[in-house]
Formats: sequence, C-alpha cells, structure tokens
Amino acid sequence: MTQDTAIKLFESRQVRSIWNNEKGRWYFAIIDIVSILTGSPDPGAYWRKLKERLKKEGNETVTNCHGLKMTAADGKQRITDVADTEQLLRLIQSIPSPKAEPFKRWLARVGYERLEEIENPELAAKRMRELYKAKGYSDEWIEKRVRGIAIRDELTNEWKKRGVKEQRVYSILTAEISRANFGMTP
Repeated sequence: MTQDTAIKLFESRQVRSIWNNEKGRWYFAIIDIVSILTGSPDPGAYWRKLKERLKKEGNETVTNCHGLKMTAADGKQRITDVADTEQLLRLIQSIPSPKAEPFKRWLARVGYERLEEIENPELAAKRMRELYKAKGYSDEWIEKRVRGIAIRDELTNEWKKRGVKEQRVYSILTAEISRANFGMTP
C-alpha cells in the first residue's frame, strides 16, 4: 500500500508524511500540522477535541481521516491520524488560531481565482504561463509546453473516440510513443 515515507519541513518544523501508491497521494500526520498551527503544548489533546467538535458539526473530513503507522519522536511506530492534502486543507479551515489565518486567506484567494478561471478559462492559461515564467522558464520553452499540452490533448481525445477507456491503456500508449520518439519510456 505505502511505499515512501518522508519528513516534510514547514517553518523548520517536521511534518511526517507517507506516500500511498494505491491512491497516488501523500498523507500527512494531522497532529504535526495541529502542533505547528496552534502552538498547543498538547497537540494530541487539541486534535481529539477538534475532531470531537467537527464530528458534532457533521464534518465528513474527520470521518474520512484514518490512522497509519508512523515513526513517533521516540523512534517507535505508532498509529497516527493522517489526512491527504484535500482533507488537510479542509481541517486547517477549522483550526481557530492566528497561525492558521495565513492559510485560510491563501485558500480563499486560490478558491476565488479558481472560480474566476471557471468563468473565464483564458485566465487559467494566463496563470499557467505566469507560473512557468516565475519558475524561470523561457518564453520559448513555455510556448513549446503549451503546444505539447494541446497536441497531447488532441491525441488522447482521439484515443478516447476510438474506445480507449482505461488509464492503464493510456499509460501504455504514451510509453510506446516516448520509446519510439526518444528511445526511453517514462
């Protein structure tokens, strides 16, 4: 099920995480995030109380959080409540702490921008170009990337029209194209 474990750093504080191959996503130790965002002397108790309150409110995120074995500070493996990125962002919205406010503002801004992009998809394309530019990519590289995405979309749409339904088949076809063109497979 899980393949890779890692320690992520946030504001020089450790956040335990684990990669789940099956689901294709990272899971993060909730108690580590709670500790960072609240400064609570007992983040475990804080999380239990928050979880109880959220359950009473009918918050489904808490119900979907589950425990995985992770290495604790003492080096022992212990069951720890974890959340994927989406669940974690939802939980952060529920933490009443000044340290959580910057995240809440960021989430509100990103949500607003996404709603704008739904109304006007050109904004999404513009944002993509700006992000690549901010990462240091040249205008030429960005144009090639945009064209490559358009060509890939055309190709996968054609495969879809011809009856390809499974992600595995898309992966095989993509790997064959890469092998034929570049001599390597992803």
